[in-house]
Amino acid sequence: MVSALNAQLTHHGATDVLRAAFEAVPDVALVSSFGAESVVLLHLAAMVKRDVPVIFIDTEMLFAETLVYQQEVAERLRLENVTVIRADDIATKDPDGTLHRRDTDACCALRKTVPLQKALAPYSGWMTGRKRYQSQTRTSLEFFEVEDATGRIKVNPLARWSPEDVLEYMDENRLPRHPLVAHGYPSIGCAPCTSKVADGEDPRAGRWRDQDKDECGIHFVDGKLVRVGQET
Repeated sequence: MVSALNAQLTHHGATDVLRAAFEAVPDVALVSSFGAESVVLLHLAAMVKRDVPVIFIDTEMLFAETLVYQQEVAERLRLENVTVIRADDIATKDPDGTLHRRDTDACCALRKTVPLQKALAPYSGWMTGRKRYQSQTRTSLEFFEVEDATGRIKVNPLARWSPEDVLEYMDENRLPRHPLVAHGYPSIGCAPCTSKVADGEDPRAGRWRDQDKDECGIHFVDGKLVRVGQET
């Protein structure tokens, strides 16, 4: 199914990908960080299916601006089915909130990856706002993938969008911007692991700065980047 959908939609836009996803995987959820560019996919999805399940992971280390923005965007777009999830064992595994200083991968797993996998258990698929231009690990990103370990379909409607496409869409639809973008944060994650980006730097340079890490882990299974699986 994945290969057929990618071939069928090669020359189609994000809205067509969304419609195809809702038809092919009726029980699909949209996972959003409500970060710098998240409003684009949320807006597109809301226009096609306003009650699409939206999952937002509150790591309890997010910027206060992100939490406020999440509520504002959900209300502005009239999203009808937003679920906020949190890890249930932070008090035991990271009681003093310093795990990120010792082991960022373990912190991401505790606060993001594990809670998300639990939340996605009832669903056969999930949508992301990932794009090819965002990092070297995403340059061959397709609209549809399948996680070999879970069999879950992953949908990337904006995979082929450029940074200019994103900004143009935001402007044309007068979508609210994350307030931190104007303060030098073009890519926004947890507060302790996100820093400002200087002019000329890669937009994701502020994520886990000076570390050999550019993904939080939610797009990995068993420590490996999830690639497109075989025909299903």
